[in-house]
Amino acid sequence: MPKSREMRDELPEDFYIPMSLETPNLTALSPFLVPQTHLGSPGIFKAMAAFMFLLVLLGVPINALTVLCTAKYKKLRSHLNYILVNLAVANLLVVCVGSTTAFYSFSQMYFALGPLACKIEGFTATLGGMVSLWSLAVVAFERFLVICKPLGNFTFRGSHAVLGCAITWIFGLIASLPPLFGWSRYIPEGLQCSCGPDWYTTDNKWNNESYVIFLFCFCFGFPLTVIVFSYGRLLLTLRAVAKQQEQSASTQKAEREVTKMVVVMVLGFLVCWLPYCSFALWVVTHRGHPFDLGLASIPSVFSKASTVYNPIIYVFMNKQVGTGGHGDVEIWGYGEVGIWGHRDMGTRGHRCGDMGTRGCGDTGTWGCGDTEIWGCGDMGIWGCGGVGTWGRGDVGTWGRGDMGTQGHRDVGRWGHRDVEIWGH
Repeated sequence: MPKSREMRDELPEDFYIPMSLETPNLTALSPFLVPQTHLGSPGIFKAMAAFMFLLVLLGVPINALTVLCTAKYKKLRSHLNYILVNLAVANLLVVCVGSTTAFYSFSQMYFALGPLACKIEGFTATLGGMVSLWSLAVVAFERFLVICKPLGNFTFRGSHAVLGCAITWIFGLIASLPPLFGWSRYIPEGLQCSCGPDWYTTDNKWNNESYVIFLFCFCFGFPLTVIVFSYGRLLLTLRAVAKQQEQSASTQKAEREVTKMVVVMVLGFLVCWLPYCSFALWVVTHRGHPFDLGLASIPSVFSKASTVYNPIIYVFMNKQVGTGGHGDVEIWGYGEVGIWGHRDMGTRGHRCGDMGTRGCGDTGTWGCGDTEIWGCGDMGIWGCGGVGTWGRGDVGTWGRGDMGTQGHRDVGRWGHRDVEIWGH
């Protein structure tokens, strides 16, 4: 038997140490027994420990706040927010298990918790990471369904939102369970202080090559395609709607902001998962080539950091209530279907009871009512109600209600109820 093949067959079951170390006793360097200072200086381990502590310090409150605020405030519990809560729960799983374990291990400079804990941490962190990954794809696809309406009069309901969340966990289990049953394995990765799938070894009984290819296709290529397709169609829909309206400063600004958010979301996904995929594919396609295990820690760092920057991108950069007078429905401004508008309190603060002006209602785009654009009601254009033009109600002109002038119901001014000014 060739010497290289014999060495591959004699690899330890629970960890990997590069043969370039040329040590006669691999067990003596086990990442479960001794500090791994042969892979890097103590300063590197301490710096990594500090970074992991920072992720825990930021990741726990950011994601916990997302879950708690959604549970506390009824107006945040809309169907389209379910998947963002699901993303936060997955991130908490990674932070509380993966990042916390990595912080402790880096501070000790080896995985001091033992092989069983390594498998548990590797599985849990991988599951949370896969659920987070698929949640980003579901977020994109749900927005595509709601805004672009490829299914016609399809109404996005709570059952659809729950199904989307369930799919992320099913796909996450499909991706994370195989290493527990012999298709790949969970071992210490990089500097040997956190655990994940075996990306490193090839041509052995664990069939790592096929597992890596499976993950690349199922957990990177497929969701990335969903994200790019969904956001691409969303941008095309927004531009088509904008062309039907005057190219005002507000429509141009909205289009720029949506485009910016789409670019940020796609880049966030790539920053998180492209390093893992690139490294894994390089190992598979460059069998036998040496590589630095310190550099192999970089993919894990990027994926764990996503537990902090993804909530910032998807939650805190998309204000639920606040500037512009957005109402109570959805991050990124969804009513039932409207873009940058809401059912109860329309874009730019106009309020028309249940429908609203410029962004409210059931199926309107940049508008309200049943079929109108930039308007509300049954027949109104730039207005609401039965026959009103630039207004709403029965006889109102530029107004609302029975006798409104310039948007009054009773006494209000510029489209308000009672006495409000500019939709407050």
